[in-house]
Amino acid sequence: MIGHLNQTLAAWSPAQLGLAGDVLEVVRAPHPVLALEGAPVDPLDPVMVALAADLVATMRVSPGCVGLAAPQVGVAAQMFALDVTGHAKTRTCHGVFVLCNAVVVESSRREKAREGCMSVPDLTGDVKRATRLTVSGVLPGTSDVVTLSTDAFEARAIQHEMDHCNGLLFLDRVAGAHAVYPRKVYR
Repeated sequence: MIGHLNQTLAAWSPAQLGLAGDVLEVVRAPHPVLALEGAPVDPLDPVMVALAADLVATMRVSPGCVGLAAPQVGVAAQMFALDVTGHAKTRTCHGVFVLCNAVVVESSRREKAREGCMSVPDLTGDVKRATRLTVSGVLPGTSDVVTLSTDAFEARAIQHEMDHCNGLLFLDRVAGAHAVYPRKVYR
């Protein structure tokens, strides 16, 4: 069953949104929207379809960006874009996708690793996250519920973006000040 649902995801592309998308400004902490729990979205709402296209466009022009959530562009909504294609730590990769109203179905094997964020550009931190993850959500512009199972870096990136949708930054997940570091280079 999951294999079939992943085919639905694999067949989806941002081109199906029918919009090029605008590049939006990424808000930085301590912007208040970053601490708000995002509202569930109607993936068929033209405003949300446009937001999905904007997230992909903004992600693509941001060097080193592998994911971007709606709160990071000032919209408290349950939507994020992700693309870990080509990242050195990627094992499983579903290409570029946008998920609305994502929920964790199953997770396991938590490991600590370093994370950074465009909304916290000067810091990185060690965060414990599940290394195996199954999530479900809806593709924007459709009513298609997809379930995807992933691991390693893609699993970490999805959890990071889902945290944004729930008003959390990676800094909220670090063990303490000893696990936060100045970013050496931001690209």
